[in-house]
Order: sequence, then structure tokens, then C-alpha cells
Amino acid sequence: IPRVMDEMGKRKPAELWFTHIEGGTLTFGEAASDMHRVAQYFSDLGIKPGERVAVFMRNSCDFVRVWLGLGRFGAVAVLLNTELRGAFLAHQVTNSAVTLAVVDADLVPVLESVDAGTHDLLRTVVVGDFASESVRRKDTISFSDWQRAGIWEGPWPLYRDIACIMYTSGTTGPSKGVLMPHAHCALYGVGVIEALKIGPDDRYYINLPLIHANGLLMQLCPTILAGIPAVVRTRFSASSWLLDLRKYQPTVTNVMGSIAAFIQSVPPTAHDRDHKLVKMISAPNMPAHETVFRERFGIRDVISGFGMTEVNIPIWGRLGSSLPGKSGWAYSRYFEVRIADPETDEPMKSGEQGEIQIRPKLPFGFGAGYFNMPDQTVQSWRNLWFHTGDAATMSEDGIVTYVDRIKDCIRRRGENISATEVEAVVESLPGVSEAAAYAIASDIPGAEDDLALAIVPKEGEEVDLQLLAQQVEDLLPRFAKPRYLRIVSDLPRTATGKVQRAMLRRQGIADAIDREIV
Repeated sequence: IPRVMDEMGKRKPAELWFTHIEGGTLTFGEAASDMHRVAQYFSDLGIKPGERVAVFMRNSCDFVRVWLGLGRFGAVAVLLNTELRGAFLAHQVTNSAVTLAVVDADLVPVLESVDAGTHDLLRTVVVGDFASESVRRKDTISFSDWQRAGIWEGPWPLYRDIACIMYTSGTTGPSKGVLMPHAHCALYGVGVIEALKIGPDDRYYINLPLIHANGLLMQLCPTILAGIPAVVRTRFSASSWLLDLRKYQPTVTNVMGSIAAFIQSVPPTAHDRDHKLVKMISAPNMPAHETVFRERFGIRDVISGFGMTEVNIPIWGRLGSSLPGKSGWAYSRYFEVRIADPETDEPMKSGEQGEIQIRPKLPFGFGAGYFNMPDQTVQSWRNLWFHTGDAATMSEDGIVTYVDRIKDCIRRRGENISATEVEAVVESLPGVSEAAAYAIASDIPGAEDDLALAIVPKEGEEVDLQLLAQQVEDLLPRFAKPRYLRIVSDLPRTATGKVQRAMLRRQGIADAIDREIV
């Protein structure tokens, strides 16, 4: 991607590429020039190619400069979700073994709240107001100094080198850092360009965080590869969605299930079709959502797909083929896709439900494993197929229909939540003996899950749920804060002691308090 940005900077130096709605723009020429200077800036700091650097930033022009600069230099960007707090943040900072972090100024106190004895972080590069007393320390550096750096002329990274680490969560343990080679990152963009037939007249609207694969690699990356403009909002806003479409006139965007639901919950207006948006990726593409996008908003093409941070996007829909409720066809140019028995790995027959299993055809066009977690890497790659943990069927004509998660994971507001990480935080609070986090279907159609928490008090003690809800405010990321909390005498378990989350779901939430987290 940095090589293509360099090329685009030479081809169309004055053409506008990146517009940050909250402030700032970059032409292709400016982005390419800044990329080389930021690469030299990191070299001047003593960073070595291949070294990991944490990036704890929101969408902005400076985020783009840091991401491209690290990529050009050949360092590994460890992209941290800016919603992380407490133990969630501590685990990722510790697991990635970073010694340098690039951080938005207002997030410096959040990072500093992590126990210094648990990680290797030594220096912080501060983006923004460096004058604050909270960041004027000997171990903090102002990012603004990049403007005085020279031009990095060192070697380019190779397609097989690791470009970044993104963390992904499940319920069976702490979040895992996916090693993402440059080829893997670029292939996200190639897939989008081919699936959506991106052309020179397109313009991408992005309102998802750039620390995730959807925002960064499925949306921003194709704008670099195709040389088209990107319009970026810091954070999704349902009330601003249509206003942005009308003002900036993008032709393409991506939404996820929860975002689609929030957009469609905004009351209809006379301007719902007053825009140029003609194609979009909606995943999962619920039939009701596709109908509204087509009929209310007049969007011509709504397609879906299936992917994970580890496996890229190996399944795509097609323009002109409406497949509501289905994921699409295998992207067979680059991936092998099969539906197999999740226990035996034997392929299933057409129409039978099994696990989606993937492997790549392109060298390094796939996640290269989990950083510092070799056992989990081997487990996921059993029998030389990556096991997604997701159930689906495949028809005789190759259409994959996603059914549900096989793994008992929780997905809320587009984020995968590690139940064990939530439970560890809650169990550290006074009066709590055990806690179990589990998914409850959201009361907003298509908005994925809400998070419920069953709590077992310590013997002879009481737990005030309202007080507990206040206590976790600063300890859990926004997306991982439970909506429903209930007291139980014990947790249902299997004969081997594993918590039966399905049974907790069946017990319901009638006895829970509802925090109505939005």
C-alpha cells in the first residue's frame, strides 16, 4: 500500500484524496510526501524496520500519516482500539511487547493508567496538544516534529513482511493479535475493488474506525489502490449519515449490521434519495435491511460478504445479484472455501450446515498467525484449514449462507467481545465471586447482540448491581459494557466445569436490571 501511495502521489499530486470531516485534507501528493517524512521521523527516533509500534489514535489526517509512515519505513503498526480501557488495554500493550506508542493527546492518561510494571512501553509520541501538563514529560515526544524530518530513502518493505497487528476477540481467552503481512492488507482492497467494480468516478464514505480492518483495509485501502477520494468521519453518527451523503456526494460506502439498523431507525425524510450513493457493502446483509436501503434510499446495489481479520474477505456478493440474507460466492481467485464438520473436518454435502473453513492461494495474502500465541495459531489451523468458528451452508451453485457462530462469542456494535476479559474485570470487584458474560439478541433488529452479565456474589455478601455498573464504567471499553446485569446463586456448568452460556441465554433477563447502553 505505501508503494502505491508513492505512485499515486506522482501520478496525481494535486488531486484531493483524504477529507476528514472534522477537519483537514490531504492530496495524494501531500499524503505521499508526508509518508516519507514520517518514515524518516520514526527512523530518527531509533525505531528499526520490523519493530512494533502501538498506534492509539482516532480517525484523522495524522492517523493516516502515522499508518503510512510506519508502513513505508517497514515497522509494524499495532493498532489499538481507542475504546480500550483497563485490563483490555493492558493485555494488548503487554502482549505486543511495544516500546513506543503513538497516542492522541487526550488518550495519554488512558494509556498511562496501565500498570507500568506489566509492559515494555518506554516512550510515547503525542499527537495533538503537547502543551498539556499530562503529556509534558521526559518520556513523551511531540509528533509535530515529523514536519522537520527529512525524506526516508531506505528500502521498501516486502509483500511478505508484517505490516500491522490487529487484535480480535473470542470467548475462550484474551484477545489475539493477528499478524497481517503487506500482501494480506492490500488484498482486502483488491477484493473490494473487484467486487464493487470501483472506478475513477467513485468516492468512498468511511465512518468506521481506521484501527479496524473494515475501515482501514476494506475502505481506505481501495481508495489508494484505485486513486479515488475518501471522505472520513471520526465516528459513526446515524443522524449525520444522510447529511454527509448529501454534502460530500460519495458513491460507495460500507455498513455493518448494527450500523444499518441505526441508520434505518432514523425517521424518513423527503431527502432520503437526494444523494449519489449507488453501491454499498452491508454485512451481514439482512433481507429487511437490503429492502430499506434499496427502496427508501434508492441504492442500486447492496452486496454482502464474509471475512475475518485473520482470513481477509474470502466470500463476496456480486453487483447486480441481490442475495439478501446470504454472504455470496467464494473469492476463488485467491481463496479456497469449504463447509466442513467442525469436529471431524470432513467436508459437508451441498446444503448441509457446517463450519466455514478457509485457506489462501496467494502467498502471504492471509493472516500469518497470532503474535506470541503459537498454540492458538496451531489450533486455528488444524488440518491445514483455518477454522472460522462460524456456521454456514453452501448451495450446489456455490452460494454461502451464514447461519450463526459455532464458537460462543459475543458481537456488539461491530466489535467482538472476549467474555473472559469482561469476566476477569468484574470478578476483581468487591463482593463478586464469579461472573459470566453472554449474548442476548438486541431489541433493535439486525443490531447484533447486547451483553448480559450473570453475577454470583461471594458467600455472605451482597452485590449492588447499580453500584457495580458504575464501577465498570472506567474499567471496560464502551462496546464491552454490559446492558443487562443479574444476580444468580450459581452458574450452569458442563460436567467438565465449562460455563453453559446457552443455558444462561435460555434463562432470560426478566430478573436483570437494564442499563440501556446505546
